[in-house]
Amino acid sequence: MTDRIVEMKGVNKHFPLKTFGRYGEVVHAMDDVSISVNRGRIMAIVGESGSGKTTTANVISRLYTETAGQVLFEGKRLPQKMPRTEELEYRKRVQMIFQDPFSSLNPTHTIVNILSRPFVIHKLAKGKKALRKKVSDLLVQVGLEPPGQFLDKFPHELSGGQRQRVNVARTFAVNPELVLADEPTSMLDVSIRMSIMNMMLDFKDKEGITYLYITHDLAGARYMSSEIAVMYAGMIMETGDTETVIGHTFHPYTKLLKSAAPSPEKGLKRKKLTTKGDIPSLVNPPGGCRFHPRCPFVMEKCRSEVPAMKQVGQNHYARCFLEGGTL
Repeated sequence: MTDRIVEMKGVNKHFPLKTFGRYGEVVHAMDDVSISVNRGRIMAIVGESGSGKTTTANVISRLYTETAGQVLFEGKRLPQKMPRTEELEYRKRVQMIFQDPFSSLNPTHTIVNILSRPFVIHKLAKGKKALRKKVSDLLVQVGLEPPGQFLDKFPHELSGGQRQRVNVARTFAVNPELVLADEPTSMLDVSIRMSIMNMMLDFKDKEGITYLYITHDLAGARYMSSEIAVMYAGMIMETGDTETVIGHTFHPYTKLLKSAAPSPEKGLKRKKLTTKGDIPSLVNPPGGCRFHPRCPFVMEKCRSEVPAMKQVGQNHYARCFLEGGTL
């Protein structure tokens, strides 16, 4: 069995525009994305909104299929279309935690009905009594105790943190091997975030679960992950071991993210990187390096050539023409 549970090789995902007058144009949500996640590890994908992070998770989960490139699971390429039985097995092994604890739970169903579905679909329990026992045990696992207080409630009767715990419980109901966590704490109060993150880490330690953790928060990524991939405008800009990427930042965009993150050890003060503009249109992305319109270190060739990923340290890679980085 390969150490790499999931791998992407040069993956593109383009969405055709279907609005009047724009037929033939596409949104470049992902271009030349190559990452690999080792079993039992946590990789964080970090970037601003619109950078392609969620699309990456959706391609792995097979909610979308890639436009080009390869997605491999345990060393085997995933087909564009799976037979129903293979698709069910894959979805059992690869689960998602969605960002919004409000919209991801059916408001017309009780908690016991919501959490029973995975057991029914994957035939892991039979009969109402067995299902209720399974759901009760699951609620205890995610800290919703006593479970009897939650089983027959509707989502609107729970707090945001409790709803997200139900979301997490649904994900772990089928004992997945890989969990794609799409900003699972971004819509929660600060006081609740740490408890959800620690709960996820506990599941990792107890069950050996692998995570792809998606976030715009570099500090949260540092807390959760052992590896980081920094994404901008549909492309991976820098990747490597978490402490290496944060401690020896190479790419100007990663430095921009780093300058915006709090640094308690430095009294919350960091030297700011001055940039201009917003993420470019992914319908007509800029030529050359995607970051060049905002980069304070831009060179002429950055405007016309797409830099290749190059090794800049041990297990540390960056898509940049600079020599020696920006720190």
